[in-house]
Amino acid sequence: MPLPPLVDPAPPLPAEEQERTLRHAVLPGLGEVGQRRLAAAHVAVIGAGGLGSPVILALAAAGVGTLTVIDDDVVELSNLQRQVLHRADDLGRPKTASAERVARGLSPTTRVRSRRERLTDGNAAELLRDVDLVVDGSDSFLTREAVAAATESLGIPLVWGALQGAAAQVTVFWSNPPRGASRVVLNDLYPTGSAHDAPSCAEAGVLGPLCLQVGGLLATEAVKLIVGAGEPLLGRILVIDAWGAVMSEVPLAASRAAVAPVSPPAVDVPEIAAAGLRSAREGGAALLDVREPWETARGVIPGSILRPLAEVLAAPAAFTGPVVVVCQAGGRARRAAEALRAAGVEATVLSGGYTAWVAATGTPAEAHA
Repeated sequence: MPLPPLVDPAPPLPAEEQERTLRHAVLPGLGEVGQRRLAAAHVAVIGAGGLGSPVILALAAAGVGTLTVIDDDVVELSNLQRQVLHRADDLGRPKTASAERVARGLSPTTRVRSRRERLTDGNAAELLRDVDLVVDGSDSFLTREAVAAATESLGIPLVWGALQGAAAQVTVFWSNPPRGASRVVLNDLYPTGSAHDAPSCAEAGVLGPLCLQVGGLLATEAVKLIVGAGEPLLGRILVIDAWGAVMSEVPLAASRAAVAPVSPPAVDVPEIAAAGLRSAREGGAALLDVREPWETARGVIPGSILRPLAEVLAAPAAFTGPVVVVCQAGGRARRAAEALRAAGVEATVLSGGYTAWVAATGTPAEAHA
């Protein structure tokens, strides 16, 4: 079901802007009033790179009234394969300058507020204090956690996307949604620190055209929330496998710890060392790897069952034990094992994860990709 519109409509638009956005005015679910809501909206976009570029393009073209673009980087030659805001003439220039130029060319009524600084835990709340909605297109989980913490404290929706290799995730987090909607935050999917061991874009690569697809989805979610149309991805994760041309949906609910007035007792999750993995498997334990596809593509322990963390959290009772849960270093595996054990599944964590197994066995990290 649609959620209530995020902002009140602006006054009637100038005739030229009405003509520019005419295709929205005739669109069921959006219309002239919805277009005025877009004109009244203030959206912050974190990052003007692979995901931020198409988001800025789409939201400016859609007629969003104010865009705050936060990015401290400059344009490099390797960016041009996927960061469609920028041109060869922009090399060495701030990415925020490209955002200003392109948005102004698409929508003269859109105001772009450039913040050429790195968003951190210390400045996130101040940078985002006056916005209606945030779209996170950053490429660092430290930044993502800072953005998520700020939006949670401010109670504003966070449209979130992650992309590496040829796989992606898109969802909406909101700590204080309208009555009747589910409260879901980043920590329900990735507990703090659990994804810091994921490979960087430079290590895993990025499929350039997929950035446009994911950026378009992020912009669409923002529009839906602003105007109160469609069904936002709050409580759902859209998972994209570009090589397989597959898009699937995984439900995501708030963890019990996030909604309980008193934190529940910690689940006691046993661990085994890499040296004990063989005996555990000989005893009938399956090996469950909960890393993302772009990580497992780089290497897995032979015989592993591959299920991303979100899928395990969505339906832990679908698994049978005993299982040994693996991630890159152990954080996500513990989160999955807690959910499995709460569902009655015997689950153990491989201490140190795939990294420890590689070190213990002397196996090249990508030998089993």
